[in-house]
Amino acid sequence: MRAIFSSLLSLLALQTWSQTASPERLDKIRATLPVIERLYRDYAEKNHFPGLAFGLVVDGKLVLSGANGFSEIATSTKASPKSLFRIASMSKSVTAMGILALRKEGKLKLDDPAYHYIPELKSMPSLTADAPAITIRHLLTHMAGFPEDNPWGDRQLDTKDEDLIALISKGISFSNVPGVTYEYANLGFAMLGKIISNVSGKPYQQYINEVIFKPLGMTSTIWEYTEAPKSLLAHGYRYEDDVWKEEQLEHDGTYGAMGGLITSIDDFSKYVAFHLSAWPPSSQVETGPVMRSDVREMQMPWNFNSLNASYKYPGGRPCAMVSAYGYGLRWSRDCEGRTGIGHTGGLPGFGSQWQILPEYGIGIIAHANRTYAGMATINTAVLDTVIALAGLKPLPVAVSSILKQRKEQLIKLLPTWQNAERSGIFAENFFPDRSVSHRRRELDALLAKAGTITGSTDMVAENQLRGTFTLKCTSGIIRVFFTLSPENPALIQQLDFSAVK
Repeated sequence: MRAIFSSLLSLLALQTWSQTASPERLDKIRATLPVIERLYRDYAEKNHFPGLAFGLVVDGKLVLSGANGFSEIATSTKASPKSLFRIASMSKSVTAMGILALRKEGKLKLDDPAYHYIPELKSMPSLTADAPAITIRHLLTHMAGFPEDNPWGDRQLDTKDEDLIALISKGISFSNVPGVTYEYANLGFAMLGKIISNVSGKPYQQYINEVIFKPLGMTSTIWEYTEAPKSLLAHGYRYEDDVWKEEQLEHDGTYGAMGGLITSIDDFSKYVAFHLSAWPPSSQVETGPVMRSDVREMQMPWNFNSLNASYKYPGGRPCAMVSAYGYGLRWSRDCEGRTGIGHTGGLPGFGSQWQILPEYGIGIIAHANRTYAGMATINTAVLDTVIALAGLKPLPVAVSSILKQRKEQLIKLLPTWQNAERSGIFAENFFPDRSVSHRRRELDALLAKAGTITGSTDMVAENQLRGTFTLKCTSGIIRVFFTLSPENPALIQQLDFSAVK
């Protein structure tokens, strides 16, 4: 069956955390839409997806979205960016954000023992006599010592609170002691949902709806599938015996905190945009459900997962990849220094993934309604393709006033270094590390080949206190790197010159 494809261009005005985007940059990204459509269409057909929806978030806005195939086969209902898919474990970071919202209210601490909030954990037997108590942070980072439980956990969505407490009271089988290693456990996030309910005094679903979804304007995201408009609800399928077979949808329950959310590309893009808004750090007014620093904390690599030295991008480009887990989020960094943050989702009938590249200011979301549809592969391919076709580069770091000031002061001293020791711009280590005469000889040797200095380029910052610029010379270019000390005002503690070939 050939997929029926429809595409939508979206320019959604999001909240005040939206970043100002370059029109030229956006135009280049929009021009990739036909390629994006083809990549998703081909992937859906190859892997027998009944339906698929996708969206690309750039600088705080959903700028491209589209869909192919059907959200329900029996009625030939076409999938769209408004279709409501169950997103499985993509739910985990939302639960983690709920925990941080409670911390913001002063109602818990991440290193508190979890038994402070689920008393039944207090008497639960440990794996060893020296095992520490499970903390909230252990649960957030898959470090509680529970076994990997995807096959079992996938069938627990509609479990009741009392069943979770009964499981704890009976005693849990541990694979490791808490705090020593990563092992993916849906059970831990079910416990986090229970903690949210116990601490907030209301069902975790209600708390998250009120504290996270409402401020973000996520009006279509739900937990219980019977609340979805029939025309928008995506039904789940497995592909078996060369036909699609519908999977039974599970009702909401205690384990929904690990994988029960139902949402659309249009709605979830607002959550993705909020995660992007945490970068770069700024002094803008806080408008989100938690602090931007909380979001960055969620995204950090708290628990090492793996090193894949032989990783290859979908196009075949080899590039080693290291992976870790944050708070309900997966973190990765490749051999090129590209950082990705997001999460996959998989349940009977569904597969999904979202990912942001903070340094590029872009994020991607894709939902499909086939069991365990592997969306990470195609999303990675699409992001890689967009970056290549649009010629995207990491967003530049704003040059701080102190970097600009020290650069201008340094240029005035070059090439003679006259009165450098009395200039007041160098840290106390600078000249003891290398004398003025040695530094002058080093630069003179470079200038002998590059010629007379005629000007300089703007600073390119690595951070607030480190960066590079180049000296333009009559016969060449000299690269200048310097880094400043932690003093206030910051002084030059390291300075290096090198020829640009």
